[in-house]
Parts: sequence; structure tokens; C-alpha cells
Amino acid sequence: MDAVLLAVTSALLFGAMTVAIQLALGRGAGAKAGALFTVLAAIVVTVPFTIAEGAEITELWPFLFAGLLSPGLSQLLFTLAVREAGPSRTSVVVGTAPLFSVAIALVFLDEILEAGLVVGAVVIVGGGFLLIGERDRPEHVRVLGLALALIATVVFAARDNFVRWLAIDTDVAPGPAATATLSAGAALIAVYVIATRAPLRASDARAFVPAGLLFGLSYVCLFEAYYRGPVTVVSPLVATESLWGVVLSAAVLGKSERVGVRLAAGAVLMVCGGVLIGVFR
Repeated sequence: MDAVLLAVTSALLFGAMTVAIQLALGRGAGAKAGALFTVLAAIVVTVPFTIAEGAEITELWPFLFAGLLSPGLSQLLFTLAVREAGPSRTSVVVGTAPLFSVAIALVFLDEILEAGLVVGAVVIVGGGFLLIGERDRPEHVRVLGLALALIATVVFAARDNFVRWLAIDTDVAPGPAATATLSAGAALIAVYVIATRAPLRASDARAFVPAGLLFGLSYVCLFEAYYRGPVTVVSPLVATESLWGVVLSAAVLGKSERVGVRLAAGAVLMVCGGVLIGVFR
């Protein structure tokens, strides 16, 4: 039950972070630097847990590698996706995460393919077709953003499987593990920001603080969930971020996101598909 509550809380916070990113971008903040500021603010949240739980530095290196995947690569892609496609559509795409999580597990963990997994995959794909087939999407929604969101989702799924695999046999507590991944991710994003000469402005840092704090809390809950439950339980519940992202986008951003029946139905189908995958895997 702890894993369930933590996973759902992580999903809610992640959905809220998605909207917070859009609000920061709407103020003119840069997406590349914003990804860095978001992760740095998240570290502020996880550090107290690290201090309280403690960890040997030599035991953290696997989580540093995980951090290069996510939040390193994934958060950068995710922030750019929100800029190019908006928070609600990006959230719906991220709802396909259980599909990729299972695909990775089937290939690398030799898990058995069940009929329920196929049905869940078909339902998720159906939700994807509803999203792609939108005819009245806002002008700011670009196909590039949806593609970036999809790539970020694959990276999320790879990270989830890797973290769960590490959590099965490690003495590192969730807090230090989360801080290690965030630190490695921040380092990777910083290298990219410097290489692309993206501007680093104090106003941008302030704009992304709310998103970073929400991300940090979501990250702590996510790691605590994976330490308490399997990917089959946690991943589908975390994927409810799609619904939270759509609902919060509609509530906070209003008409600019044009959250209609088709988009909402796509989000519901993806979540249902994720639940089916979790039940039958």
C-alpha cells in the first residue's frame, strides 16, 4: 500500500510540475536553462533526505549512471517537449511509459509475454492515435514536441527499470539515490547548456523554482515507491501523470490548452492500458 500511495503522489506532483514548467516558459524563460534550474531546485528537496539517511559515496556510482539517463537526458527533452507541444499533450505522451517499461523488461529481463500485456499495449496505442489525430489542437502544439516527449518517455522507462533493478540489491537509501541521480543529471544538462551557450538568467532560475520543488518531491516519492514495490505496480500508477497533467492544465491554463474530449479520452485510454499492463505483467 505504501508503494501505491507514493506512486500516485509522485504522479500528481509530476503533473503539477509539467504545468509549472509551462508557466515558467510563458514568462519568457529559456527551456534549456530551465531544465537545469528545475533539476538544481529538485536537489535542494532531496538533500535533507540524503543527510538523514546517509550513504557511502562509493556505493552511489550506479545511481550516477541512472541520472545521466533521467533526469539528465529526459528532463532536457521533457522541458523542450513542453515548450513545443504544451503540458497537456506532453503529459499524455508520457502516459505511454508502461508500454516501454514492459518492452524493455521483455527484452532485457526475459519476462514472459502475456495476453493482457498485448491488450494493454493496444489500448495505449489507441490513446496515442487519438492524440495524433487531433484536428483542433492549438497552434502552439508541434509534432516536434510530441516526438521529443516520446523520446523522453523511452528514457524514463529505461531509468525506471534500471532503478528498480538497483533497488532490489543495494544498501543505498532512496534519499541518497535520488540525490545522486539528480546531481548526475544536473551535470549532464549543465554541459549541454554551456556547449550551446544558452543564457543563464537569474529571472529564469526564479521562474523554474516551483517546477523544481515539485519535481524534487515527485522524485523522492518515486524512489521510495520503487524501493517498496515492483515496476509492474509502480510504473502504471506513475503513468496516471497523464490524467493529472491534462486536468491541471485545463484548470490552470484554461482555454490556451484546448483540452477537449479527444485529448481526455486519449489520456484515459493510456492510463487504462498502463493499468492492464500492471495487472497482467
